[in-house]
Amino acid sequence: MIPRTVFSSDHELFRTSVRKFFEKEAAPFHAQWEKQGHIDRQLWNKAGDAGLLCSHIPEEYGGMGADFLYSAVVIEEISRLGLSGIGFSLHSDIVAPYILHYGSETLKHKYLPRLVSGELVSAIAMTEPGAGSDLQGVKTTAVLDGDEYVINGSKTFITNGLLADLVIVVAKTDPKAGAKGTSLFVVEAGTPGFDKGKRLEKVGMKAQDTSELFFHNVRIPKDNLLGQVGQGFAYLMQELPQERLTVAIGAVSSAEAALQWTLDYTRDRKAFGKAITDFQNTRFKLAEIATEVQIGRVFIDRCLELHLKGELDVPTAAMTKYWGSDLQCKVLDECVQLHGGYGFMWEYPIARAWADARVQRIYAGTNEIMKEIIARSVI
Repeated sequence: MIPRTVFSSDHELFRTSVRKFFEKEAAPFHAQWEKQGHIDRQLWNKAGDAGLLCSHIPEEYGGMGADFLYSAVVIEEISRLGLSGIGFSLHSDIVAPYILHYGSETLKHKYLPRLVSGELVSAIAMTEPGAGSDLQGVKTTAVLDGDEYVINGSKTFITNGLLADLVIVVAKTDPKAGAKGTSLFVVEAGTPGFDKGKRLEKVGMKAQDTSELFFHNVRIPKDNLLGQVGQGFAYLMQELPQERLTVAIGAVSSAEAALQWTLDYTRDRKAFGKAITDFQNTRFKLAEIATEVQIGRVFIDRCLELHLKGELDVPTAAMTKYWGSDLQCKVLDECVQLHGGYGFMWEYPIARAWADARVQRIYAGTNEIMKEIIARSVI
């Protein structure tokens, strides 16, 4: 295997502590969390105490001011252990940057330290029942009324939605202006008119709380607007490359974990008097998987290097998301096959990872949308 050079010794020391944290505080309980439909709320506080949340946030707002690789380490270790219920990356690498990059100083000082500590759990409300990857099709509205915005609408498939204390809401401030009529708002749970719907029961990622959100005449201070009115779509486009990179990071780490589980299983499992790895078909399949996972790893690490320099563009980020998640699903399907009947048993991590992986090709923009973005850049 090609050695990884993107991470320093400090990053690897951090990885050791992150791995120990998850092995102690999450792995033993994840099966129970899958049954209850969400992780325990106290894990957020423990993660905050351990420095696992929003590590990139500047020290003046309570963070460590670390580079994105520290976030990448957390994503990789979550995926390596199959802890799909833990929505830390959405909180740290998607929600927090919106507040950091577009929030007023008042909003930054009010919310960022509490996101770092885990006191607040966050979510972002983009998707609607009638608008998935098409963010220009958002129907939720925010109307200025004096010193307040009044929000009406509904959202669905919201990760961290059930436990969320703070939500960034994508809404139309000018429904007739298309993309230029979209704005972003910070809304706290408990605000009158803001209700959480049922926890959605999914095919995979069963421990990750995903819910519907409803807004009925929700009044928030006009200062809860992020950035400039009408610039929300532009902000979303600027932040989506990092979101798509996080999907790819988790995808390749999941594929690596699946390969290791399958190697262990096929070495120990016997058929017709010999180990599964003694069959040529198994050996060739494992060779193919190992090669493709290595290719994926090199590509993602290169994209990490670009991102650290601020050079990861939209088409390349789309490539990482589409190709990484496709690879993940392909590898997991092959690994399930090599496990035979046991690969379809929920008690085996490969079965859970296989079910969890399918949505990776859908959220953060479907892979079909990714291909359209790529095509526009090359045609």
